[in-house]
Amino acid sequence: MLKELLSIFKNDSLMDRAYKRSFEMLARTKSMFVEAKQVLRNTEHNEINIDIEDEDIEINKYQREVRKDVLKHLALEGVEELPSGLVLVSIVIDLERIGDYTKNIVEIAKDYKPKLSGGPFEDGIERIENAVEQNFDMTLEVFREADEEKGRQLLAEQKWISKEADKMIRAIVRGEAEGFDAPTAAAITLYLRSLKRIYSHMRNITTSVVNPFHRIGYKPKKMPDNE
Repeated sequence: MLKELLSIFKNDSLMDRAYKRSFEMLARTKSMFVEAKQVLRNTEHNEINIDIEDEDIEINKYQREVRKDVLKHLALEGVEELPSGLVLVSIVIDLERIGDYTKNIVEIAKDYKPKLSGGPFEDGIERIENAVEQNFDMTLEVFREADEEKGRQLLAEQKWISKEADKMIRAIVRGEAEGFDAPTAAAITLYLRSLKRIYSHMRNITTSVVNPFHRIGYKPKKMPDNE
């Protein structure tokens, strides 16, 4: 889907600016995520080296700018350019939501003062953390290049993330995880939920490369010609 729209983005100043803004949003949300994770998981304090609130304000500003540029473009070019505008607006909504879930991780770090240890789930949590962090770079590459093959490969390789997070969350809720006090169990559950949602929104961005607009956020069909 996205590859078909790249020529429109590159040949129109408003759409090109909106398109590039989405790259900046993804880079900023990654920086927010890495810093939030570092404080929650690897320090005995809750001091954040970047101002998450300011970063979130900038992300929201970018989202408004993209919407404004898309609207201006559509007003000038008409409904024929509607698919390209809808795709970009959909993408920046997901980017804004990634920023929100990153803020949630910061809120966990502020309320849970010790370094958060995953206990019996430590290996599984680390695996998800690493995959989510790598997913930022891989999603940006797929998005920037509008590479459908890479997009499908990324979706296939990372589909385990949500299932693994849900598995650990259910174990905690059912009381099947031993060795956690109530605050730690709550913090880990909230953290896993945020990691899952961050991944889900990046997955939505990847699907915009391989799917038509009406199937963004859904699993790609095996036969794209039939979509």
